[in-house]
Amino acid sequence: MEETFVPFRGIKNDLKGRLLCYKQDWSGGLRAGIRILAPTTYIFFASAIPVISFGEQLERNTDGTLTAVQTLASTALCGVIHSIIGGQPLLILGVAEPTVLMYTFMFDFAKDRKDLGPQLFLAWTGWVCVWTALLLFLLAVLGACSIINRFTRVAGELFGLLIAMLFMQQAIRGLVEEFGIPQRENVKEAEFLPSWRFGNGMFALVLSFGLLLTALSSRKARSWRYGAGWLRGFIADYGVPFMVLVWTAVSYIPVNDVPHGIPRRLFSPNPWSAGAYSNWTVIKVDMLKVPPLYIIGAFIPATMIAVLYYFDHSVASQLAQQQEFNLKKPSSYHYDLLLLGFLVILCGLIGIPPSNGVIPQSPMHTKSLATLKHQLLRNKLVSTARDSIQKNENLSQLYRSMQDAYTEMQTPLVHQTSSAPGLKELKDSTIQRASSSGYIDAPVDAAVFDVDKDIDELLPVEVKEQRLSNLLQALMVGTCVAAMPLLKKIPTSVLWGYFAFMAIESLPGNQFWERILLLFTAPSRRYMVLEDYHATFVETVPFKTIAFFTLFQTFYLLLCFGLTWIPIAGVLFPLLIMLLVPVRQYLLPNFFKGAHLQDLDAAEYEEAPAITYNLTFEEQGNNNQPQPTNLDSGEVLDEIITRSRGEIRHGRSPKVTSSSTQSPREEMKSVYSPRISRAGHSPRLNEIRMEVGPRLSPSPRPSILGQTSRGSSSS
Repeated sequence: MEETFVPFRGIKNDLKGRLLCYKQDWSGGLRAGIRILAPTTYIFFASAIPVISFGEQLERNTDGTLTAVQTLASTALCGVIHSIIGGQPLLILGVAEPTVLMYTFMFDFAKDRKDLGPQLFLAWTGWVCVWTALLLFLLAVLGACSIINRFTRVAGELFGLLIAMLFMQQAIRGLVEEFGIPQRENVKEAEFLPSWRFGNGMFALVLSFGLLLTALSSRKARSWRYGAGWLRGFIADYGVPFMVLVWTAVSYIPVNDVPHGIPRRLFSPNPWSAGAYSNWTVIKVDMLKVPPLYIIGAFIPATMIAVLYYFDHSVASQLAQQQEFNLKKPSSYHYDLLLLGFLVILCGLIGIPPSNGVIPQSPMHTKSLATLKHQLLRNKLVSTARDSIQKNENLSQLYRSMQDAYTEMQTPLVHQTSSAPGLKELKDSTIQRASSSGYIDAPVDAAVFDVDKDIDELLPVEVKEQRLSNLLQALMVGTCVAAMPLLKKIPTSVLWGYFAFMAIESLPGNQFWERILLLFTAPSRRYMVLEDYHATFVETVPFKTIAFFTLFQTFYLLLCFGLTWIPIAGVLFPLLIMLLVPVRQYLLPNFFKGAHLQDLDAAEYEEAPAITYNLTFEEQGNNNQPQPTNLDSGEVLDEIITRSRGEIRHGRSPKVTSSSTQSPREEMKSVYSPRISRAGHSPRLNEIRMEVGPRLSPSPRPSILGQTSRGSSSS
C-alpha cells in the first residue's frame, strides 16, 4: 500500500481500484455455485456465536439496556452494508469484545449521573458515536491508514493476546457467577437456594468444560486415525457449532428433576416484545434531552473508541489480506475506514453498539475462501492430469495440459496486483529435474508423478475473492434476530465454554505466546522445540535476548490488561496499543540488535522446518531414494495451516527448502536447519547443541518432483 497523506488521495485510489473489480466480485461468487455455502456457513458460525455471547455479556453489564438482539442487529446491518458497498469484501464486521468493554465503561459512568442515568445512556452513546464518526472521517481523509504497515508483530500479537485474555476473563467470571444469584432475580425462588445454586454451578462447569474439550478435539479431527478424510474434514470445519447443539441438548437431560431455571439460559427479549425496540427511537426522542455538557464530554470516550476502531479495523483488514494469501485485487484501507465512520454514526443514532472489523473472523474468512479456491483448482487439475496419463503423455505434455487448465480457471482481472506465478516456475524446475533423472521422455505414471500428492505440492495458495459469502453470512446473522426464541434455549454456561475456546484457539501461531512457553521450557528440553515447525528466531536469536524481549512484551500486556480493570480510566487502553508503534520504531532498537528485532518482530511469518531426533546421519547411509511422505495428501487443504493471526503455510512449505544444488541431507550435516544454511551461523543452535545430546537427522522427504518444485519456488 502506497503511503500518502494528501487529503482524499487514499480514498480516491481505493475507490478507483475496487470499482474496477466490483462486477467480478459478484460474478466470481455466483460462478462458485453451491460450493460458496461451505465458507459462508463456516464464517457464519464463527461470527454469530461470539456475537450472541457478547449480547449476553452486555445484558449483564448494562442491566438489560443492550441485549443479544442489538448485537445481532448491528452485526447483520453493518455486515450487509459493507458486503455491498465496502472496499475489501474479505473483511468481516461484527460487535467485538473491545466494543463491549467500552460500552460497559460508559454505562458504569452514566448510571451514577442523576442528569444522565440509564434512561439517557443510549442517547448519550449516540452522541459518542457522532463524535467517533467525525474522528474516523478525519483519519480516513488525511490518509492515516498509510501507516498501517508500521503495525508490526509486536503490536498485532500483543493485541491478539489481550483479546484472548479478555475472552478467558469473561469465561471465568461467567462461571463464577453461575454459583451466585443474578441481579434482578427473586432470591426466594427454589433455584436460588444454596444447594441448588451449587448444583447449577457444578452443572455449568460440566457444560462449559464439555464444550471446551470437545470443540478443541473436533478442530483436530483431520489428524484423527479413524474415519474417511471427507468426514474428518467436515468435523474439523463444523464440529464447534455442532458441539454447541450437542451440549445444549445435554442441558435438557435433567429438566424434569430440577427447578425451572437450572441451568441458566440466555436471557434476551424477543425483538417483537414490548420495550425491546425502544432503542430504535433514540434519535427521535432522547438525543436532544442529553445535557450540553455531556454532549461535549462525549468527545473523550469518542477519542478512545476512534483510536480503537482505527487500530482494530485496520489490523483485521491487514490480516485478512496478508502476502501469504496471494490476493490479486487491491486493498481498500482508507475507504473502508471512511465507510466505518458512516456505520458508526448509523448504529449510534438507532441505539445499537457499532460493529467493526473483527479478529480472528476476518483471516478465518480468507482462509475458508482459500480452501474453496484450492478445491476448485485441484479438482480441475486432477481431472486433467488423469486424462493425460491415460493418453500416455510425457511429463512435458502433462504440465502443458495442466498449465492450460490452470489458466482456464483464472478470472481475468482489469486490475491485478502481483501474485503467485501459478504453475509456470514449478513446472520448469520439475521438468529440469526430471530431465536430469531420465524421466522427461517416458510416459507419465505414478512413479514419476503422483496425481494425488504432487498436485497439492504444485498449487499455490490462492483465494476466491468475492462478495457473496460476506453478504450471505451477514443475512444469516440477521435471521438469528427472528430466531431469538430458539437462541434463548442455549445455556449461558455453554457460551462461557465457547469464550474459553475462542481464547485458547487464538493462541497457537502467536509467537508471543510461543516465546512465553519457551521461557518455561527446561533447558534440557528446549531441543524439542526444533522437532516441530518453529519460528526462525528460535535458531537465530540468543535465548537471553528472547527472554528479555518476551518479558518486555509481557509487562506491556499486563499493563494494558490491568488498565481495563480501572473504572472509567479503562477506556484509555487503546492509547497504549497505539503507543507501541513509536516504542517499536524508536525505543526498542536502543536495547536490541537490529537483526534480532527483525527475527523477533518480522513483518511476515517465517518458519524453519521440523528437525527429527531419531537417527544419526551415518545411520541413514547413502540411500538417496526419496522417502514417502506420511501426510495424507488426499484430503483437500489438510496440509495448509492457518495461524491465529491469519498466516497461512503448507505443511511442507516452499519457504523452508533450500534452492541450492546441494542436497538437504548435505546441508543438514553442516548446519541443522536449511533456513540457517543461508545465514551461516546460529548462536541458538550452538546453545541447543551444548544442552542436549541427541544427534540430528533430516526430516522425511516427499517425492523428487515435489521436492524440486518447492526448492525452486523458494529462490
